[in-house]
Amino acid sequence: MKMNGADALCDTLLANEIDVCFANPGTSEMHFVAALDRKPDMRCVLGLFEGVVTGAADGYARMADKPAATLLHLGSGLGNGIANLHNARRAFTPMVNIVGDHATYHLQYDAPLTSDIEGIAKPVSAWVRTTKSADDVINDASDAIEVASSKPGQIATLILPADAAWNEVQNGKITPRQKLAPKQVSEEAVREAAAAIRNGKRTMLLLSGMALREEGLAIAGRIAESTGVRILAQQSNGRMQRGAGRVAIDRVKYRAEDATADLADVDQMILIGAKEPVAFFAYPGKPSTFLKPEATAIPYASNECDLLHALQWLADELGLTANAPVTLNKREKAILPTGELNSNKIATVIGAMMPENAIVVDESISSGRDFFNFTHSSEPHDFLQLTGGAIGIGLPLATGAAIACPDRKVVALQADGSGMYTLQALWSHAREELDIVTVIFANQRYAILHHELKNVGAGVAGRNATHMLDLVNPTLDWVSLAKGMGVEGARASTAEEFADLFAHACSRKGPFLIEAFI
Repeated sequence: MKMNGADALCDTLLANEIDVCFANPGTSEMHFVAALDRKPDMRCVLGLFEGVVTGAADGYARMADKPAATLLHLGSGLGNGIANLHNARRAFTPMVNIVGDHATYHLQYDAPLTSDIEGIAKPVSAWVRTTKSADDVINDASDAIEVASSKPGQIATLILPADAAWNEVQNGKITPRQKLAPKQVSEEAVREAAAAIRNGKRTMLLLSGMALREEGLAIAGRIAESTGVRILAQQSNGRMQRGAGRVAIDRVKYRAEDATADLADVDQMILIGAKEPVAFFAYPGKPSTFLKPEATAIPYASNECDLLHALQWLADELGLTANAPVTLNKREKAILPTGELNSNKIATVIGAMMPENAIVVDESISSGRDFFNFTHSSEPHDFLQLTGGAIGIGLPLATGAAIACPDRKVVALQADGSGMYTLQALWSHAREELDIVTVIFANQRYAILHHELKNVGAGVAGRNATHMLDLVNPTLDWVSLAKGMGVEGARASTAEEFADLFAHACSRKGPFLIEAFI
Protein backbone atom coordinates (compact mmCIF):
# COMPACT_ATOMS: atom_id res chain seq x y z
CA MET A 1 0.00 0.00 0.00
CA LYS A 2 1.48 3.35 -1.02
CA MET A 3 1.98 6.00 1.64
CA ASN A 4 3.84 9.25 2.07
CA GLY A 5 6.44 10.00 4.72
CA ALA A 6 3.90 11.53 7.09
CA ASP A 7 1.72 8.39 7.00
CA ALA A 8 4.80 6.24 7.53
CA LEU A 9 5.72 8.28 10.59
CA CYS A 10 2.23 8.02 12.09
CA ASP A 11 2.08 4.29 11.46
CA THR A 12 5.51 3.79 13.03
CA LEU A 13 4.43 5.64 16.16
CA LEU A 14 1.23 3.58 16.42
CA ALA A 15 3.07 0.31 15.81
CA ASN A 16 5.19 1.15 18.85
CA GLU A 17 2.20 2.00 21.11
CA ILE A 18 2.61 5.77 20.87
CA ASP A 19 -1.01 6.78 20.41
CA VAL A 20 -1.21 10.31 21.84
CA CYS A 21 0.17 13.39 20.08
CA PHE A 22 0.27 16.79 21.79
CA ALA A 23 0.45 19.36 19.04
CA ASN A 24 0.80 22.96 17.98
CA PRO A 25 1.46 22.68 14.23
CA GLY A 26 2.19 25.17 11.44
CA THR A 27 2.45 25.17 7.66
CA SER A 28 5.46 22.86 7.42
CA GLU A 29 3.59 20.20 9.41
CA MET A 30 0.35 20.16 7.41
CA HIS A 31 1.01 16.82 5.69
CA PHE A 32 1.67 15.28 9.08
CA VAL A 33 -1.58 16.85 10.35
CA ALA A 34 -3.39 15.31 7.37
CA ALA A 35 -1.82 11.94 8.15
CA LEU A 36 -2.93 12.20 11.79
CA ASP A 37 -6.41 12.92 10.46
CA ARG A 38 -6.35 9.53 8.75
CA LYS A 39 -5.38 7.68 11.96
CA PRO A 40 -8.38 7.32 14.29
CA ASP A 41 -6.26 5.37 16.78
CA MET A 42 -4.11 8.44 17.42
CA ARG A 43 -5.47 10.92 19.97
CA CYS A 44 -4.48 14.46 19.05
CA VAL A 45 -4.49 17.16 21.72
CA LEU A 46 -4.02 20.81 20.80
CA GLY A 47 -2.03 23.07 23.12
CA LEU A 48 -2.31 26.81 22.57
CA PHE A 49 1.37 27.30 23.39
CA GLU A 50 4.29 24.94 22.83
CA GLY A 51 5.17 24.96 26.54
CA VAL A 52 1.74 23.43 27.14
CA VAL A 53 2.46 20.80 24.48
CA THR A 54 5.82 19.70 25.93
CA GLY A 55 4.64 19.89 29.54
CA ALA A 56 1.54 17.82 28.77
CA ALA A 57 3.65 15.17 27.01
CA ASP A 58 5.78 15.05 30.16
CA GLY A 59 2.78 14.54 32.47
CA TYR A 60 1.32 11.90 30.18
CA ALA A 61 4.52 9.85 30.06
CA ARG A 62 5.12 10.05 33.81
CA MET A 63 1.72 8.42 34.41
CA ALA A 64 1.45 6.16 31.36
CA ASP A 65 5.03 4.87 31.62
CA LYS A 66 5.40 5.24 27.87
CA PRO A 67 6.17 8.12 25.51
CA ALA A 68 3.77 10.51 23.88
CA ALA A 69 4.63 12.39 20.70
CA THR A 70 4.75 16.14 20.35
CA LEU A 71 4.27 18.07 17.10
CA LEU A 72 6.06 21.42 17.00
CA HIS A 73 6.44 24.07 14.31
CA LEU A 74 10.03 24.64 13.21
CA GLY A 75 12.77 25.97 15.49
CA SER A 76 10.66 28.77 16.91
CA GLY A 77 7.96 26.36 18.08
CA LEU A 78 10.57 24.05 19.55
CA GLY A 79 12.16 27.04 21.27
CA ASN A 80 8.84 27.97 22.87
CA GLY A 81 8.64 24.48 24.37
CA ILE A 82 12.20 24.26 25.68
CA ALA A 83 11.57 25.15 29.34
CA ASN A 84 9.31 22.16 29.84
CA LEU A 85 11.58 19.94 27.74
CA HIS A 86 14.29 20.88 30.24
CA ASN A 87 11.99 19.80 33.08
CA ALA A 88 11.11 16.57 31.23
CA ARG A 89 14.79 15.75 30.72
CA ARG A 90 15.38 16.17 34.45
CA ALA A 91 12.41 13.90 35.16
CA PHE A 92 13.81 11.22 32.79
CA THR A 93 10.60 11.41 30.80
CA PRO A 94 10.30 9.39 27.57
CA MET A 95 9.18 11.64 24.73
CA VAL A 96 9.34 11.76 20.93
CA ASN A 97 9.36 15.29 19.50
CA ILE A 98 8.36 15.71 15.86
CA VAL A 99 9.57 19.08 14.64
CA GLY A 100 8.67 20.21 11.16
CA ASP A 101 11.18 21.96 8.90
CA HIS A 102 11.16 23.64 5.52
CA ALA A 103 11.37 21.40 2.48
CA THR A 104 15.01 20.49 1.92
CA TYR A 105 15.25 22.43 -1.35
CA HIS A 106 13.75 25.56 0.27
CA LEU A 107 16.39 25.90 2.99
CA GLN A 108 18.86 27.56 0.62
CA TYR A 109 16.63 30.65 0.41
CA ASP A 110 16.89 31.44 4.14
CA ALA A 111 13.17 32.12 4.58
CA PRO A 112 12.15 34.06 7.72
CA LEU A 113 11.45 30.96 9.84
CA THR A 114 14.67 29.16 8.92
CA SER A 115 16.75 28.30 12.00
CA ASP A 116 19.23 25.79 13.40
CA ILE A 117 16.66 23.32 14.70
CA GLU A 118 19.24 20.69 15.62
CA GLY A 119 21.18 23.28 17.61
CA ILE A 120 18.04 24.28 19.50
CA ALA A 121 17.09 20.66 20.20
CA LYS A 122 20.44 19.26 21.37
CA PRO A 123 20.57 20.75 24.90
CA VAL A 124 17.22 19.15 25.82
CA SER A 125 17.41 15.92 23.79
CA ALA A 126 19.34 12.68 24.19
CA TRP A 127 18.99 12.07 20.44
CA VAL A 128 18.47 14.44 17.49
CA ARG A 129 18.20 13.60 13.81
CA THR A 130 16.97 15.33 10.66
CA THR A 131 15.25 12.95 8.25
CA LYS A 132 16.78 13.28 4.79
CA SER A 133 13.96 11.76 2.72
CA ALA A 134 10.64 9.94 2.89
CA ASP A 135 12.45 6.62 2.58
CA ASP A 136 14.36 7.36 5.80
CA VAL A 137 11.29 8.17 7.90
CA ILE A 138 10.49 4.67 9.18
CA ASN A 139 14.04 3.90 10.28
CA ASP A 140 14.58 7.34 11.79
CA ALA A 141 11.28 7.24 13.69
CA SER A 142 12.03 3.74 14.95
CA ASP A 143 15.42 4.89 16.23
CA ALA A 144 13.82 7.85 17.97
CA ILE A 145 11.27 5.61 19.68
CA GLU A 146 13.95 3.17 20.79
CA VAL A 147 15.99 5.95 22.39
CA ALA A 148 12.97 7.55 24.06
CA SER A 149 11.78 4.22 25.47
CA SER A 150 15.13 3.14 26.89
CA LYS A 151 15.35 3.23 30.69
CA PRO A 152 14.89 5.45 32.57
CA GLY A 153 13.40 7.48 29.70
CA GLN A 154 14.87 10.04 27.34
CA ILE A 155 13.84 12.78 24.91
CA ALA A 156 14.31 12.06 21.19
CA THR A 157 13.79 14.83 18.64
CA LEU A 158 13.08 13.95 15.01
CA ILE A 159 13.14 16.82 12.52
CA LEU A 160 10.84 16.21 9.56
CA PRO A 161 11.36 18.35 6.42
CA ALA A 162 8.11 19.11 4.62
CA ASP A 163 9.12 17.22 1.47
CA ALA A 164 10.08 14.13 3.50
CA ALA A 165 6.50 14.26 4.81
CA TRP A 166 4.72 14.70 1.49
CA ASN A 167 6.88 12.51 -0.78
CA GLU A 168 5.92 8.91 -1.34
CA VAL A 169 7.80 6.16 0.49
CA GLN A 170 9.36 3.80 -2.05
CA ASN A 171 10.72 1.22 0.35
CA GLY A 172 9.96 0.42 3.94
CA LYS A 173 8.38 -2.05 6.30
CA ILE A 174 7.09 -1.01 9.71
CA THR A 175 7.90 -3.38 12.56
CA PRO A 176 7.78 -2.57 16.29
CA ARG A 177 11.15 -2.03 17.94
CA GLN A 178 12.07 -4.35 20.76
CA LYS A 179 12.26 -2.60 24.11
CA LEU A 180 15.75 -2.57 25.55
CA ALA A 181 16.18 -4.21 28.95
CA PRO A 182 17.46 -1.86 31.69
CA LYS A 183 20.97 -2.24 33.05
CA GLN A 184 21.61 -4.33 36.14
CA VAL A 185 23.80 -3.40 39.07
CA SER A 186 26.96 -5.46 39.44
CA GLU A 187 27.53 -8.08 42.10
CA GLU A 188 30.48 -6.00 43.31
CA ALA A 189 28.23 -2.96 43.77
CA VAL A 190 25.70 -4.99 45.78
CA ARG A 191 28.40 -6.32 48.09
CA GLU A 192 29.88 -2.85 48.55
CA ALA A 193 26.50 -1.35 49.44
CA ALA A 194 25.66 -4.19 51.86
CA ALA A 195 29.07 -3.88 53.51
CA ALA A 196 28.54 -0.15 53.93
CA ILE A 197 25.20 -0.75 55.66
CA ARG A 198 26.86 -3.25 58.01
CA ASN A 199 29.89 -1.12 58.90
CA GLY A 200 28.20 0.73 61.76
CA LYS A 201 28.31 4.20 60.21
CA ARG A 202 25.20 6.35 60.03
CA THR A 203 23.82 5.50 56.63
CA MET A 204 21.12 6.85 54.36
CA LEU A 205 19.53 5.41 51.23
CA LEU A 206 18.72 8.29 48.85
CA LEU A 207 16.03 7.22 46.37
CA SER A 208 14.61 8.46 43.09
CA GLY A 209 13.05 7.07 39.90
CA MET A 210 11.30 3.71 40.11
CA ALA A 211 12.58 3.26 43.66
CA LEU A 212 9.85 5.73 44.69
CA ARG A 213 7.03 3.53 43.42
CA GLU A 214 5.08 1.49 45.99
CA GLU A 215 7.06 -1.73 45.51
CA GLY A 216 10.43 -0.01 45.70
CA LEU A 217 9.47 1.93 48.81
CA ALA A 218 8.32 -1.27 50.51
CA ILE A 219 11.70 -2.92 49.91
CA ALA A 220 13.57 0.19 51.03
CA GLY A 221 11.34 0.37 54.12
CA ARG A 222 12.18 -3.23 55.05
CA ILE A 223 15.89 -2.50 54.66
CA ALA A 224 15.55 0.60 56.85
CA GLU A 225 13.62 -1.14 59.63
CA SER A 226 15.90 -4.17 59.71
CA THR A 227 19.22 -2.33 59.58
CA GLY A 228 18.56 1.10 61.06
CA VAL A 229 19.48 3.04 57.93
CA ARG A 230 17.43 6.07 57.01
CA ILE A 231 15.61 6.52 53.70
CA LEU A 232 14.99 9.81 51.92
CA ALA A 233 13.88 10.86 48.44
CA GLN A 234 15.83 13.14 46.15
CA GLN A 235 14.47 16.71 46.27
CA SER A 236 13.08 16.64 42.70
CA ASN A 237 11.47 13.46 41.34
CA GLY A 238 9.35 12.64 38.34
CA ARG A 239 6.81 10.57 40.25
CA MET A 240 6.33 9.33 43.82
CA GLN A 241 3.67 7.03 45.24
CA ARG A 242 2.49 8.18 48.64
CA GLY A 243 -0.29 7.96 51.21
CA ALA A 244 -2.01 5.29 53.26
CA GLY A 245 -0.75 1.74 52.79
CA ARG A 246 2.65 2.93 51.59
CA VAL A 247 5.99 3.62 53.25
CA ALA A 248 6.36 7.22 54.41
CA ILE A 249 9.25 9.09 52.89
CA ASP A 250 10.29 12.73 52.82
CA ARG A 251 12.43 14.60 50.31
CA VAL A 252 15.75 16.41 50.65
CA LYS A 253 14.81 19.86 51.90
CA TYR A 254 14.93 22.76 49.45
CA ARG A 255 16.60 25.44 51.59
CA ALA A 256 20.34 24.89 51.84
CA GLU A 257 20.52 25.50 55.59
CA ASP A 258 17.59 23.14 56.26
CA ALA A 259 19.03 20.38 54.09
CA THR A 260 22.50 20.71 55.57
CA ALA A 261 21.11 20.47 59.10
CA ASP A 262 18.91 17.49 58.21
CA LEU A 263 21.85 15.58 56.70
CA ALA A 264 24.43 16.60 59.29
CA ASP A 265 24.51 13.15 60.94
CA VAL A 266 24.88 11.19 57.69
CA ASP A 267 28.28 9.47 57.37
CA GLN A 268 27.52 7.69 54.11
CA MET A 269 24.79 8.01 51.52
CA ILE A 270 23.94 5.15 49.15
CA LEU A 271 22.53 6.55 45.91
CA ILE A 272 19.71 4.52 44.32
CA GLY A 273 18.53 6.26 41.16
CA ALA A 274 19.48 9.55 42.80
CA LYS A 275 22.25 12.13 42.64
CA GLU A 276 24.22 13.48 45.57
CA PRO A 277 22.13 16.40 46.90
CA VAL A 278 23.26 19.90 46.03
CA ALA A 279 21.81 23.39 46.39
CA PHE A 280 19.60 24.76 43.60
CA PHE A 281 21.76 27.88 43.53
CA ALA A 282 25.00 29.20 44.96
CA TYR A 283 24.63 31.39 48.05
CA PRO A 284 27.48 33.54 49.41
CA GLY A 285 29.13 31.85 52.36
CA LYS A 286 27.04 28.68 52.10
CA PRO A 287 28.13 25.26 50.76
CA SER A 288 26.94 24.03 47.37
CA THR A 289 26.68 20.43 48.57
CA PHE A 290 24.62 19.27 51.55
CA LEU A 291 26.67 16.35 52.87
CA LYS A 292 29.38 17.16 55.39
CA PRO A 293 32.89 17.06 53.83
CA GLU A 294 33.89 13.81 55.51
CA ALA A 295 30.72 11.95 54.42
CA THR A 296 30.85 9.47 51.56
CA ALA A 297 28.42 9.17 48.65
CA ILE A 298 28.22 5.61 47.29
CA PRO A 299 26.79 5.41 43.72
CA TYR A 300 25.08 2.02 44.02
CA ALA A 301 22.47 2.08 41.21
CA SER A 302 22.15 4.75 38.54
CA ASN A 303 18.76 5.70 37.11
CA GLU A 304 19.52 3.62 33.99
CA CYS A 305 19.42 0.48 36.14
CA ASP A 306 16.49 -1.70 37.12
CA LEU A 307 16.05 -0.04 40.50
CA LEU A 308 13.48 -2.51 41.84
CA HIS A 309 15.86 -5.36 41.09
CA ALA A 310 18.73 -3.40 42.65
CA LEU A 311 16.76 -2.82 45.87
CA GLN A 312 15.62 -6.44 46.07
CA TRP A 313 19.14 -7.75 45.46
CA LEU A 314 20.44 -5.50 48.22
CA ALA A 315 17.72 -6.80 50.58
CA ASP A 316 18.66 -10.38 49.66
CA GLU A 317 22.34 -9.65 50.25
CA LEU A 318 21.42 -8.35 53.72
CA GLY A 319 19.49 -11.55 54.42
CA LEU A 320 16.03 -9.96 54.51
CA THR A 321 12.97 -11.97 53.57
CA ALA A 322 9.83 -10.75 51.81
CA ASN A 323 7.95 -10.79 55.13
CA ALA A 324 10.54 -8.67 56.96
CA PRO A 325 8.77 -5.96 59.00
CA VAL A 326 7.85 -2.69 57.35
CA THR A 327 5.75 0.18 58.65
CA LEU A 328 3.12 1.57 56.30
CA ASN A 329 1.16 4.80 56.59
CA LYS A 330 -2.25 4.42 58.18
CA ARG A 331 -5.25 6.41 57.03
CA GLU A 332 -6.04 9.00 59.66
CA LYS A 333 -8.97 11.36 59.68
CA ALA A 334 -7.78 14.94 59.92
CA ILE A 335 -9.63 17.71 61.70
CA LEU A 336 -10.60 20.29 59.11
CA PRO A 337 -9.18 23.75 59.83
CA THR A 338 -11.18 26.93 60.21
CA GLY A 339 -10.56 30.64 59.86
CA GLU A 340 -8.36 32.68 57.55
CA LEU A 341 -6.83 30.59 54.78
CA ASN A 342 -3.12 29.81 54.53
CA SER A 343 -1.00 27.24 52.69
CA ASN A 344 -0.91 24.76 55.61
CA LYS A 345 -4.69 24.83 55.92
CA ILE A 346 -5.00 24.19 52.19
CA ALA A 347 -2.70 21.16 52.53
CA THR A 348 -4.71 19.89 55.51
CA VAL A 349 -7.99 20.10 53.59
CA ILE A 350 -6.55 18.42 50.49
CA GLY A 351 -4.93 15.72 52.60
CA ALA A 352 -8.20 15.00 54.35
CA MET A 353 -10.48 15.13 51.33
CA MET A 354 -8.57 14.03 48.23
CA PRO A 355 -10.10 10.97 46.54
CA GLU A 356 -8.39 7.60 46.55
CA ASN A 357 -5.79 7.22 43.76
CA ALA A 358 -5.72 10.92 43.01
CA ILE A 359 -2.78 12.37 41.10
CA VAL A 360 -1.28 15.44 42.78
CA VAL A 361 0.64 17.77 40.48
CA ASP A 362 2.67 20.26 42.49
CA GLU A 363 3.93 23.60 41.23
CA SER A 364 2.96 25.52 44.33
CA ILE A 365 6.61 26.60 44.74
CA SER A 366 7.19 28.08 48.24
CA SER A 367 3.52 27.99 49.27
CA GLY A 368 3.28 24.20 49.19
CA ARG A 369 6.72 23.33 50.52
CA ASP A 370 5.28 21.67 53.65
CA PHE A 371 2.62 19.70 51.73
CA PHE A 372 4.19 16.33 52.63
CA ASN A 373 3.81 16.98 56.36
CA PHE A 374 0.02 17.03 55.99
CA THR A 375 -0.50 14.19 53.51
CA HIS A 376 1.47 11.12 54.64
CA SER A 377 -1.76 9.54 55.88
CA SER A 378 -3.98 10.69 53.00
CA GLU A 379 -5.61 8.30 50.57
CA PRO A 380 -3.00 6.63 48.32
CA HIS A 381 -1.96 8.97 45.53
CA ASP A 382 0.75 9.73 42.99
CA PHE A 383 2.79 12.91 43.36
CA LEU A 384 4.27 14.70 40.34
CA GLN A 385 6.46 17.75 40.77
CA LEU A 386 8.55 20.36 39.04
CA THR A 387 11.87 18.63 38.34
CA GLY A 388 14.10 21.03 36.43
CA GLY A 389 13.23 24.28 38.19
CA ALA A 390 11.84 25.94 35.02
CA ILE A 391 8.47 27.26 36.16
CA GLY A 392 5.33 26.97 34.07
CA ILE A 393 4.88 23.20 34.10
CA GLY A 394 2.05 22.67 36.60
CA LEU A 395 -1.03 23.24 34.44
CA PRO A 396 0.40 21.39 31.39
CA LEU A 397 1.69 18.51 33.57
CA ALA A 398 -1.82 18.09 34.95
CA THR A 399 -3.17 18.06 31.38
CA GLY A 400 -1.02 15.11 30.37
CA ALA A 401 -1.58 13.20 33.62
CA ALA A 402 -5.36 13.49 33.23
CA ILE A 403 -5.20 12.22 29.64
CA ALA A 404 -3.05 9.26 30.70
CA CYS A 405 -5.39 8.38 33.61
CA PRO A 406 -8.92 9.51 32.74
CA ASP A 407 -10.45 7.53 35.61
CA ARG A 408 -8.44 9.35 38.29
CA LYS A 409 -8.93 12.81 39.79
CA VAL A 410 -5.99 15.16 39.21
CA VAL A 411 -5.31 17.82 41.85
CA ALA A 412 -3.08 20.59 40.51
CA LEU A 413 -1.39 22.78 43.14
CA GLN A 414 -0.39 25.90 41.26
CA ALA A 415 1.40 29.07 42.33
CA ASP A 416 -0.17 32.12 40.75
CA GLY A 417 3.00 33.58 39.24
CA SER A 418 4.23 30.41 37.56
CA GLY A 419 0.68 29.57 36.50
CA MET A 420 0.68 32.62 34.22
CA TYR A 421 3.51 31.11 32.16
CA THR A 422 1.20 28.45 30.69
CA LEU A 423 -2.26 29.72 31.49
CA GLN A 424 -3.37 28.43 28.07
CA ALA A 425 -3.40 24.87 29.47
CA LEU A 426 -6.74 25.65 31.13
CA TRP A 427 -8.26 25.86 27.65
CA SER A 428 -7.04 22.31 26.99
CA HIS A 429 -8.52 21.22 30.35
CA ALA A 430 -11.89 22.50 29.15
CA ARG A 431 -11.70 21.27 25.56
CA GLU A 432 -10.65 17.75 26.54
CA GLU A 433 -13.08 17.70 29.50
CA LEU A 434 -10.28 16.67 31.85
CA ASP A 435 -11.03 15.73 35.46
CA ILE A 436 -8.72 18.28 37.09
CA VAL A 437 -9.25 20.49 40.11
CA THR A 438 -6.74 23.33 40.02
CA VAL A 439 -5.89 25.11 43.26
CA ILE A 440 -4.29 28.52 42.71
CA PHE A 441 -2.17 29.70 45.64
CA ALA A 442 -2.96 33.37 45.18
CA ASN A 443 -0.45 35.34 47.22
CA GLN A 444 -0.08 37.99 44.48
CA ARG A 445 3.70 37.78 44.44
CA TYR A 446 6.72 35.74 43.46
CA ALA A 447 7.10 34.86 47.14
CA ILE A 448 10.11 32.64 46.64
CA LEU A 449 12.05 35.50 45.05
CA HIS A 450 11.42 37.75 48.05
CA HIS A 451 13.08 35.02 50.14
CA GLU A 452 15.89 34.51 47.66
CA LEU A 453 16.70 38.23 47.57
CA LYS A 454 17.59 37.89 51.25
CA ASN A 455 19.20 34.44 50.94
CA VAL A 456 21.78 35.61 48.40
CA GLY A 457 22.59 38.61 50.57
CA ALA A 458 21.20 41.19 48.15
CA GLY A 459 19.05 42.89 50.79
CA VAL A 460 15.35 43.56 51.29
CA ALA A 461 13.09 44.51 48.41
CA GLY A 462 12.74 48.24 47.86
CA ARG A 463 10.49 50.07 45.42
CA ASN A 464 11.99 48.77 42.16
CA ALA A 465 12.58 45.23 43.43
CA THR A 466 9.05 45.04 44.82
CA HIS A 467 7.70 46.23 41.48
CA MET A 468 9.46 43.27 39.82
CA LEU A 469 8.49 40.65 42.40
CA ASP A 470 4.82 41.43 43.21
CA LEU A 471 1.75 40.61 41.10
CA VAL A 472 -0.48 43.57 41.96
CA ASN A 473 -1.67 46.75 40.23
CA PRO A 474 -3.52 45.03 38.65
CA THR A 475 -4.19 41.95 40.75
CA LEU A 476 -4.72 38.73 38.82
CA ASP A 477 -8.32 37.51 38.72
CA TRP A 478 -7.99 33.77 38.30
CA VAL A 479 -11.71 33.05 38.38
CA SER A 480 -12.23 35.35 35.40
CA LEU A 481 -9.15 34.01 33.64
CA ALA A 482 -10.44 30.45 34.06
CA LYS A 483 -13.89 31.43 32.81
CA GLY A 484 -12.29 32.93 29.72
CA MET A 485 -10.66 29.55 29.06
CA GLY A 486 -13.92 27.65 29.58
CA VAL A 487 -13.19 26.41 33.11
CA GLU A 488 -15.62 26.98 35.98
CA GLY A 489 -14.03 28.56 39.03
CA ALA A 490 -14.65 30.09 42.43
CA ARG A 491 -12.72 31.99 45.09
CA ALA A 492 -11.97 31.08 48.72
CA SER A 493 -10.46 33.23 51.47
CA THR A 494 -11.32 31.05 54.49
CA ALA A 495 -10.58 27.43 55.30
CA GLU A 496 -14.31 26.67 55.44
CA GLU A 497 -14.89 28.14 51.97
CA PHE A 498 -11.95 26.22 50.57
CA ALA A 499 -13.13 22.91 52.06
CA ASP A 500 -16.61 23.41 50.59
CA LEU A 501 -15.24 24.23 47.13
CA PHE A 502 -12.74 21.37 47.18
CA ALA A 503 -15.47 18.90 48.17
CA HIS A 504 -17.65 20.20 45.33
CA ALA A 505 -14.79 19.91 42.81
CA CYS A 506 -14.04 16.34 43.89
CA SER A 507 -17.68 15.28 43.68
CA ARG A 508 -18.01 16.15 40.00
CA LYS A 509 -16.24 15.29 36.77
CA GLY A 510 -14.46 17.85 34.67
CA PRO A 511 -12.17 20.84 35.27
CA PHE A 512 -12.72 23.23 38.16
CA LEU A 513 -10.47 26.00 39.50
CA ILE A 514 -10.27 27.31 43.06
CA GLU A 515 -8.51 30.62 43.61
CA ALA A 516 -7.26 30.38 47.20
CA PHE A 517 -6.31 33.76 48.69
CA ILE A 518 -3.43 33.31 51.13
